[in-house]
Amino acid sequence: MPEAEVLYSDVKFTRGNRGVSGEAVSSSPDIIYSEVKLSKTQPATAEPPEGSQQVKSLSRRSKVTWERVGLLVLGALLAAAVAALGVTVSENLRNKEELKKQEELRKTEACSMQQPTCPTCPTVTQARSMQQPTCPQPPEVKDGPCDRCKAGWEHHGGKCYHFSISKSSWSQSRAECRAEGGDLVKIDNRWEQRFLDGRVRNLMNEDEDKFWIGLTDSAAEGRWMWVDNTPLTERFWLIGEPDNWRGKTPEGENCVRMGEKGGAPDLKNWNDASCSDPHRSICEKAEVTGQIKYVCT
Repeated sequence: MPEAEVLYSDVKFTRGNRGVSGEAVSSSPDIIYSEVKLSKTQPATAEPPEGSQQVKSLSRRSKVTWERVGLLVLGALLAAAVAALGVTVSENLRNKEELKKQEELRKTEACSMQQPTCPTCPTVTQARSMQQPTCPQPPEVKDGPCDRCKAGWEHHGGKCYHFSISKSSWSQSRAECRAEGGDLVKIDNRWEQRFLDGRVRNLMNEDEDKFWIGLTDSAAEGRWMWVDNTPLTERFWLIGEPDNWRGKTPEGENCVRMGEKGGAPDLKNWNDASCSDPHRSICEKAEVTGQIKYVCT
């Protein structure tokens, strides 16, 4: 720091004296020297002219700083997006695992409720703890949760139907049906007739390849009765039937068969025939209820 320059200056003070009468009496001034220090300061530095090297350097530094800030912000946003994606994927995996466990538990509970026939099925309590039941869901059945008809029988409308492949008389066909726990079919309504008509037409190989049904007037001519001793109400006779034709046998035609390979108007495909003629047949019995067979593998 530069030395302060010392300047001297005269400062005069005049003392006045008062006389006895109070008038002022002049006197000579006293001279007092006083020293005043003034420091020499450097003149203010002028700002660098625009376009100078220093201004350019500052501009470059400012630009680099903003670029770094922008990169940091983008990096933070990207990190947040990755974290959010990770959380979402993790949550989805947890949800899938929970659904899988619930499904396995449901299967085990169903197996336990329906009294499985093998000892490898765990109890519901074990399933809740292990979440790994060894009793799988049985194969899906078209008409319900379990097999309602035995092998070789078709389920429809609460009944089981068997379409024979051998030909026998009406009486022999009925005996075979009864041996299987059923009887020759009794057709109760149009809905059942439509189902049977479609099935027999697909099974017929020729026009005379017809099927016996459980309808006869053997007890009294013209009084048609079903095998369960109920009278006929819904009728699906072919035009001109029944005719009780006696050209083949003197007793005429007392049993009923069904089927028209090419189809029949308004589902009318019944006709009477001699009970001794060999034909295929349709057996019928009630569906299985109260029994569910669960096979664990």
